[in-house]
Amino acid sequence: MGSVSFDVLQVSQYHPDVHRERFALCLDIESPKELTELFAASSLPQEEILLTPWRSFPFEDSDTFAFTGQDEEKWDFVLVSDIHEMGSEKEIKRKKFLDELSKKGFTIKKIEDRKLFYGVRAPEHFFRKYQWLLRNPDSRLQDLNAQQDVPVTTRIRIVNFILHNTVTPDLEKLRDLMKKNVFEAAFPLHEKEEVREFLKEKWARWRDIFCQQPIEKIRCYFGEKVALYFTWLGWYTYLLGFAAGVGLVVFVAGITVFNSSQVSKEICEANDTLMCPLCDQKCPFWLLADTCMYARVTHMIDNEGTVVFAMFMAIWATVFLELWKRQRAQVVTNWDLYGWDEDEEELAMELINNLQHEPRRYRHSYLRSTIVLLLVLLMIVVLIGIAHALVIYRVVATALFTQSDSEFFREQANLVAVITGAVLHYITIVVMTKINRRVALFLCDLEKPRTFSQHENNFTIKIFIFQFLTNFSSLIYIAFFLGRINGHPGNYVRIAGKWRLEECHPSGCITDLFIQMAIIMMLKQTISNVMEYLVPWLAHKIRKRQKRPKKKHVMLGEEEEVEDPCKKQWLINYQLNEVNIFSLFDEFLEMVIQYSFTTIFVAAFPLAPLLAFFNNLFEIRLDAIKMTRLRRRMVPRKTNDIGIWLQVLEAIGILAVIGNGLVIAITSDFIPVQVYKYTYSPCMKENNTAVDCLTGYINHSLSVFHIKHFEPDTNLAVEILDLVKNGTTVCRYRDYRNDEDYSYTVQFWHVFAARLAFLILFEHVALCVKLIAAWYVPDVPLSVKNHLLDEKHYNLRKELSMMEYSTEV
Repeated sequence: MGSVSFDVLQVSQYHPDVHRERFALCLDIESPKELTELFAASSLPQEEILLTPWRSFPFEDSDTFAFTGQDEEKWDFVLVSDIHEMGSEKEIKRKKFLDELSKKGFTIKKIEDRKLFYGVRAPEHFFRKYQWLLRNPDSRLQDLNAQQDVPVTTRIRIVNFILHNTVTPDLEKLRDLMKKNVFEAAFPLHEKEEVREFLKEKWARWRDIFCQQPIEKIRCYFGEKVALYFTWLGWYTYLLGFAAGVGLVVFVAGITVFNSSQVSKEICEANDTLMCPLCDQKCPFWLLADTCMYARVTHMIDNEGTVVFAMFMAIWATVFLELWKRQRAQVVTNWDLYGWDEDEEELAMELINNLQHEPRRYRHSYLRSTIVLLLVLLMIVVLIGIAHALVIYRVVATALFTQSDSEFFREQANLVAVITGAVLHYITIVVMTKINRRVALFLCDLEKPRTFSQHENNFTIKIFIFQFLTNFSSLIYIAFFLGRINGHPGNYVRIAGKWRLEECHPSGCITDLFIQMAIIMMLKQTISNVMEYLVPWLAHKIRKRQKRPKKKHVMLGEEEEVEDPCKKQWLINYQLNEVNIFSLFDEFLEMVIQYSFTTIFVAAFPLAPLLAFFNNLFEIRLDAIKMTRLRRRMVPRKTNDIGIWLQVLEAIGILAVIGNGLVIAITSDFIPVQVYKYTYSPCMKENNTAVDCLTGYINHSLSVFHIKHFEPDTNLAVEILDLVKNGTTVCRYRDYRNDEDYSYTVQFWHVFAARLAFLILFEHVALCVKLIAAWYVPDVPLSVKNHLLDEKHYNLRKELSMMEYSTEV
């Protein structure tokens, strides 16, 4: 037997016989007996050392941040455990799990500090099997001996799968052991390699905010799923720049008509138009001219440009998705993942882990689905109830502010109620996000999905529905119900028979929607992003301070013990913030909710795309810094698309058409103004071009109410008597009702019919344009189609030539 080079890796406590058989094969020794002789010939005890051949992969520094030695070992994963008492249940369970890993051929290294750290490295035959199973079937026959290095991302993914699917004799997996605190953490290591250093210096820095992202480097280090997320986010931000530019132009155009709108001029000059009180108790009558500034702001937002911009955004949403499909096809083709099959990969890893594995069958339980559906509906009812609570707050707050001792709160009661209601809505969003996550996870566990991807898809649908209602319920009320279900003077709709529902300003409700959206978006993009960065940064600093390695004092004359370099590396990685399987999901959800704000109610807030654009520039670098500097390394996952998020984005595109159509038809005053202009205006009655066609619109849109018809419990009796003495017998309010029985007038039905007609026309035109745009822009570029065609043609020709060659032989 010739000489064999070997290195001592660790003290082994796990199945020495298994290791002897394993390394007999690795060292090309004929039998485990010869390996035993080899052990005996060495000066090291057989039961204390583990031998492996010199590894075929290159050594490089494995310390994440501090040093650059080239002779350090590389480990696939690190398991962290508390130091349990010998013989305790947790210690026994830990040993059983590590025993199972050893039986599979894993190399395990133990380091003790304040915690127990176990470095694990999988044997190379796992990765050779993976390459063999997922290689093209023809290439297996043609190139049996071809060996290629497995990418680090693939290696980590395989090891992660095996670790989480290794079963102990007690039928427990790693997830069960972590729930029982047998293990505290399991994570792959950040490596101080060239790719990571490049990402830290050229990507994860605020100074690079306007630089292009190194997608290929991101893929090499974090895997395809993370790379595809940043590809999508970059593409979304790039196209958002065009929408932001158009939205800014529309907003600036609105500012130019700030003082020139005929409608706002009439409101500002209405010094003799007495408006009905906004509440029942101690609220005064007020002059319409007092709200001059509010009217000007309203007509700065609510103009013809808003309609054009809403149509533009409906088309933009479609073009964005169609261009993204093309971009995705090009990217995954370059990665050679266009025809990648997720089920095939999962089955391959199952077989690598356990050759006797049987695939989990597709199952469906109508009973379980019914229970989940009922629970989802119950959660939706709860979220709608929270929206009602926010409405009640606005109503009660308005009533209380109008009775305040402060003159400012009395005069601006409605505006203060709107602003505080928006802040309260933001707080509700923050709280309910955590609750929604727990509920969605619970419902997914009830469904018992077959695969991780199915679990992720089910979770995505549920959490998006819950988050959508949480974020938009208050906006939906303001846009479509505020001022339309409150009744009229003398017959108001009340909450608990006491508090009147809110009314819209005579110039419309769209400013309330503008304020609500502006506050929520700015709070989400300032406070939320600051917290998103500061919380992990502070957590990392605290963990780093609390969990520093113990320092040993060296006595005079003693030699300082050399510290295992792996220890420092593992401790530094352990001190980083932990990640979970939904870490990337959270980033996607945040962006999709932002996309909803940017598209669905954009008619009321043209600056939404601009805010989203600047937010995304920072979001890309913020996510990069978190992933490379503040968090442990995420387990790389392979994929060739963004999954069910594409269907969610398409659904949002349809909702955007419906939502913007409803905002223009119902919330905006665009339709009533057009009806007046082309039906009742002076321009239609007399051929006089010198008169503005909107002259008289405000008087036309306000109804008359006789103050003697106020309800008996209205606390305005003294003021009414004073008004009667002064000859004032009526007040005005926003509606189309006659002054006799307060029924709807003909104008109301004209406006109603025009709103309905516009809504139908707008949505059909927008949807048709979306369909035409989707047809006009192919999902897959011709270059990708031709590449795939050439590849198939080449493979078929090669197979045919090989067949002819074998026939001749």
